[in-house]
Amino acid sequence: MAPRPKGAIIRRIMDPASSIPIPNRADTLKVLRVIGRHAPILMLSGSDDGYGSRWTLSGQQVQPAIARYLMEAGFIAESGKTEFGARALTLTDAGVSFRERGIAWWASLSVVEKLKVMLLG
Repeated sequence: MAPRPKGAIIRRIMDPASSIPIPNRADTLKVLRVIGRHAPILMLSGSDDGYGSRWTLSGQQVQPAIARYLMEAGFIAESGKTEFGARALTLTDAGVSFRERGIAWWASLSVVEKLKVMLLG
C-alpha cells in the first residue's frame, strides 16, 4: 500500500463544496449532526451590545467560524425568525448532502486518524 500524502485524511470525502477551508472538521461535523436531527441554529444579532452576532444550537454556542462557513458555503439558510427575533437557520439540500458525506468520511477514518483530525482540526 502506497503511503498517503501528508494531510490526505483531512481532505478525503469531506471536501468542501467551495474553496473555503472547513474550520475544525470534527466540530463542524458535530454541528451538522445536531442541526440535522434536532433543532435549527439560532443567529442572535448583537451589534447593539458590541459583541457582534452569536450562534446557538440547542442552547450551546456554535463557534463563529463554523457558523459563518456553513452560511457562506450555502449549507444553511434562514428558515424564519423566532418570536424573540432570532434568525433560525436550517440545512439546505447541499447541507444535507454535505452532512451525509461528512458522516461517511468520519466512519471511514481509523481511531488514529480521528484523533489527528480532532487534535489538528
